[in-house]
Amino acid sequence: MSQQLVNDPADFADEALAGFAAAHPDHVRLVPGGVVRAQPLPRGRVALVVGGGAGHHPAFAGWVGEGLAAGAACGGVFASPAASQIRSVALEAEAGGGVLLAYGNYAGDVLHFGLAAERLRSEGLDVRELAVSDDIASAPVGEESRRRGIAGDVVVLKVAGAAAQAGLDLDGVERVARAADAATRTFGVALRGCTLPGAPEPLFSLPPGRMGLGMGIHGEPGVGEVDTTSADAVADALLDGLLAELAPSAGQRVAVVVNGLGSTTAEELFVVHRRVAERLGELGLVAVRPEVGQLVSSLDMAGVSLTLTALDDELEGYWLAACDTPELRRGTGTPPGGPLAVPRAAAVPVEPVPPAADEASRTAAARHAAGLGVVRDTVLEHAEHLGRVDAVAGDGDHGIGMSRGSTAAAEAGWEALSAGAGAGTLLARAGDAWAERGGGTSGALWGVALTAYGRVLGDTGAADDDTVVRAVRAALDAVTRLGGARVGDKTLVDAADPFVRALEEATAAGAPLQRAWVEAAQHATRAAAATADLTARRGRARTHGDASLGTPDAGALSFALVVTALGAQL
Repeated sequence: MSQQLVNDPADFADEALAGFAAAHPDHVRLVPGGVVRAQPLPRGRVALVVGGGAGHHPAFAGWVGEGLAAGAACGGVFASPAASQIRSVALEAEAGGGVLLAYGNYAGDVLHFGLAAERLRSEGLDVRELAVSDDIASAPVGEESRRRGIAGDVVVLKVAGAAAQAGLDLDGVERVARAADAATRTFGVALRGCTLPGAPEPLFSLPPGRMGLGMGIHGEPGVGEVDTTSADAVADALLDGLLAELAPSAGQRVAVVVNGLGSTTAEELFVVHRRVAERLGELGLVAVRPEVGQLVSSLDMAGVSLTLTALDDELEGYWLAACDTPELRRGTGTPPGGPLAVPRAAAVPVEPVPPAADEASRTAAARHAAGLGVVRDTVLEHAEHLGRVDAVAGDGDHGIGMSRGSTAAAEAGWEALSAGAGAGTLLARAGDAWAERGGGTSGALWGVALTAYGRVLGDTGAADDDTVVRAVRAALDAVTRLGGARVGDKTLVDAADPFVRALEEATAAGAPLQRAWVEAAQHATRAAAATADLTARRGRARTHGDASLGTPDAGALSFALVVTALGAQL
């Protein structure tokens, strides 16, 4: 087992963030969901709110400060912050000029930031979104919108923050950020896998003499393996891959980022940069203010990535502009005025008194609270297996995320029931808790599913068989609308869709809900097993081609386990 300075692994991300804020009280203060600037933005200024999972320090909290981000929403290790956390940070950071939400292009982040944006817009804020997509290894030319966001975040977010600092309006900041994203490409290699806090071993290992080509930043090993070679050969391979896409002419000015993944030493990174600078000079390209160091890490992964951004005059000006953040500084900056802000612990939001509910709905709420307990117990029983399945072509955290999410949902459900909530309110609070604590893609999907399910039930009337079936359909529709997955993509939907269809058909034919549910769960179980024959087309696993063939999808498997257990409870 690796030696780590960890208390309870479940608390690692929160404790690390609290320590970070305590170390930088002149730059940031803790708020529910993340950190914002210690000193508020001037009124009318655009607020750049960034974010993502823990494990990537200094991204993203380390970039909060003058000339860069106004706030950072911070999730669990390798897990997106929940929509409620993002909303909380955005509300704390905004100054009347609108909000740009910027994050890496990962399914969980897209879902949670998208949900937060929808809610903020409904509350009257002008909100835009940008999913950074710079990783050339994760999708081919012509499919840039499917690419992951990795170390290119440094350039894109720095430029966007400088544009906001310069006083551009929200249209202008969004335009500049999108231009930077379109001009940025990243390529990297992994030399050794990372180890999750408290885990006994790394998420992946490489054979002696091999390295992962095109790694991600969530513990993924890469899209392929090549022989380990010299630092110069690695630099050449990375640079050649980027130049093939950017095709710059002599004289082109480029931002350069040589990024370490966590445990690669500064000296090693300088060796790589030495070769990159030499090659750029030979090609007549001008490196502008290179950044070399651990900038977007993956816990303790060993490896390096190279980022190039083709600069025009406007982008170069914002890339060079002064900034003052805990982990990225340019020029002199303007130190925040006033006394040092003492970090305060993230407040626990006080749940409002639930809306009035009739007796029938409170009875339904009690049944559903019990059901959430069944879901939690089922997930905890199978968490280790779900993690092993997910590790085949993912980051191995599905069991952890599901455990945290289902436990939080069950607790929120019982609290709502004790307060007299009806079924709709109980499920909405359970959904918010699952999304916030579970994080990642599964957290977002289960959270939105519970919320949509509860919206159909409402807080009045009994949850009869027809209402439950309609609620299940609404949950699936919400998942497919927000997640974008379809049958055959090797996701939760491959089990959920046949389950819902079988449930609808059986109840329409007159079967009682209990029998129809049990039969539908059998369809889900078979469909989940059949995902072993599919190649992933969504989520992190899609970047690994056929690596997941022969292994079922962890999300589909957990869904089948849950609905089977609920059938027994019915």
